[in-house]
Amino acid sequence: MFHAPGHVFYTSAKRASNIWRRTGVRRLTSDASDSRARIVFSGIQPTGIPHLGNFLGALQNWTKLQQKAHREDALLFAIVGWHSLTLPQNPQALQVARREMLAALLAVGLDPKRSIIFHQDENPHHTELAWILNCITPMGKLLRMTTWKARLAVAQNARHDSEVDESELNAGLFTYPVLQAADILAYRATHVPVGEDQKQHLELARDIAGIFNRTFKPLFPLPRYVATPTRRIASLKSPGTKMSKSSPDLASRILLTDTDAQIKSKIRGAITDSIQGITYDPLHRPGASNLLTILAACTGAEGAEGVAEMAKRYEDKGHGELKADVTEAVMELMRQPRSEFERLRGEIGYLAEVARDGAVRARERSEVTMREVRKLVGLV
Repeated sequence: MFHAPGHVFYTSAKRASNIWRRTGVRRLTSDASDSRARIVFSGIQPTGIPHLGNFLGALQNWTKLQQKAHREDALLFAIVGWHSLTLPQNPQALQVARREMLAALLAVGLDPKRSIIFHQDENPHHTELAWILNCITPMGKLLRMTTWKARLAVAQNARHDSEVDESELNAGLFTYPVLQAADILAYRATHVPVGEDQKQHLELARDIAGIFNRTFKPLFPLPRYVATPTRRIASLKSPGTKMSKSSPDLASRILLTDTDAQIKSKIRGAITDSIQGITYDPLHRPGASNLLTILAACTGAEGAEGVAEMAKRYEDKGHGELKADVTEAVMELMRQPRSEFERLRGEIGYLAEVARDGAVRARERSEVTMREVRKLVGLV
């Protein structure tokens, strides 16, 4: 049975610093560049089975960071359940989704012995710090978040109501960027691998860290953005938009659980165009460009140069041949993690053990931060 670990309090600064030394990370100053050891943090929402875009973007990037990390680097990857509550959720479905997302992270190669893998909602330090940060964050900064309108559109789609306006949305949708900042700053993260669409939120986290440091004293490093080498994967049915778990069209995305037959059917039905030959032109030929991006990512040819080189190989070929090659590449890439996921999703006891251990390790780290935060703001 899972028992949420209690708060851990340290009676001396020496003991607090021992936690960081024992876990291989030295105390940090306010500049992320001042420490050779990195603290890497990122998170993913538990809203459905991961799709190909998640896999080629965040999840593969996380496993590569784990492989390349120095032994003194700390790696924390969270399933951010509290963020999922900004939109309506079925409680029973969310419970399953949390567990299955953990299984997916393990299936793609994250090692719970090397990385701290945990449920964000099992560490109350996140919400404690978020409230403190809410009290120093100007509303004007939140009003300038460009993702606010995007989240409004998501809410409208979820309710099938184009008349939803900002005044009807819950406060969590407005303030969740502060919780995201707290997710990062609770561990004094120095590097944050997130997608291009989250860069503004990371800038806000840096701004909030700066406000806190100036208001009280330097405590938080300013976290750096870590780019994902793979370009954004678009919807197979609407290549002008990104592949999304929230799309009502199941054929628009390839899921980690899809069979080879389903993968083949979805790629065969992907929207392209009637122009002869294959070129990489995201603006005028988004469908073909998306398939080239997927093929390049699946075969290790990352970045703009990799996609451009891939396009040269297909300039005299047709969409049918491109789709066939993309199908083979995706099936090969997904075969092992899919098998691991199907095995792990049934290992409920093991998943609970991993989650419990991750929560203990995460809370041990964040308590060091929160002890200093409470003292600085006068809550001791």
